[in-house]
Amino acid sequence: MIEYFNQGIDQALLAMSGLLAAFLVTCFLLRFFADKLPHDLGRDFAFNGKLSAGKPRGAGFIFILVFTVAALLFGKIGTEMIIYLIMVVAAMLTGFLDDCSRSPWGEYKKGFLDLVIAVMTAITFLNFNTNVVTIATLHTTITIPPVLFVILAVVLIWVSINVTNCSDGVDGLSGSLTIVTLLTIYVIDQIQGRDKYFSYLILLFVICILGYLWFNATPSKMMMGDAGSRAMGLFIAIAILKTMSPFLYIPVALVLILDGGLGLVKVSLLRFLKIKVLANVRTPLHDQTRKVWDWSNTQTVFRFVIIQAMIGVAVVYLIQ
Repeated sequence: MIEYFNQGIDQALLAMSGLLAAFLVTCFLLRFFADKLPHDLGRDFAFNGKLSAGKPRGAGFIFILVFTVAALLFGKIGTEMIIYLIMVVAAMLTGFLDDCSRSPWGEYKKGFLDLVIAVMTAITFLNFNTNVVTIATLHTTITIPPVLFVILAVVLIWVSINVTNCSDGVDGLSGSLTIVTLLTIYVIDQIQGRDKYFSYLILLFVICILGYLWFNATPSKMMMGDAGSRAMGLFIAIAILKTMSPFLYIPVALVLILDGGLGLVKVSLLRFLKIKVLANVRTPLHDQTRKVWDWSNTQTVFRFVIIQAMIGVAVVYLIQ
């Protein structure tokens, strides 16, 4: 009994050491190596986009690599998790190469790469997990045919990557919302008794984002770029799939979906179906709040986070 107790203490200390090390290494690398990253040229299409000109861009390259190394060193991971880490790094690299490019990659190119990553991630998930889905709020399960499950998982992953990416436009917003979403998923995992080793990876991911946010609070010193936002979106999708309740993605990431997703819907309907919607609403919504509603950057971040946190608390209460 004493030996088992001591082993538990050792594991807890190792886990805590991993979290602390991930945060400190992230802060250290961002502090001393951010200047090696590409620098932003300013964005003409974004509200106050020119204010970002000259700042290091692509900080996601650093904090995602720190997360990956920390997961390998301190996490207990098998083949499934290693594949997920490879996919997260792949999503980060596609974003980072875009961040480094003198001319932004086209939407179709980025969308196709996201689709490839989404398909590989969905197939990996089904290979290692079941296609039985829990409707958490109703405490019931349904079995989805494997092919349909993969299609729906691909849609979820692709959407998560892109709405998270589109929400990255205000200092601290995307990272803060991702933290609230992931911590909500973490609590859901604890309630449902899901894989504790993956839950630890969620905490590691959150810690690395916190290290980045240390430098990204208004006024920011650097930006995560597509390297960070695309990888965050993918990890959120993986985390929600691992709860075996993928439909919870809608409430636990609702603010991300609305902020980044409305713009995708607006542009897609206009481009492909010539349907004009939300003509008087600026998208992403964080541009609407700042330009039309006259919210400051800080107000936008705090209010969006508060809204998502309240929704997260409601979800946790409903699934108990």
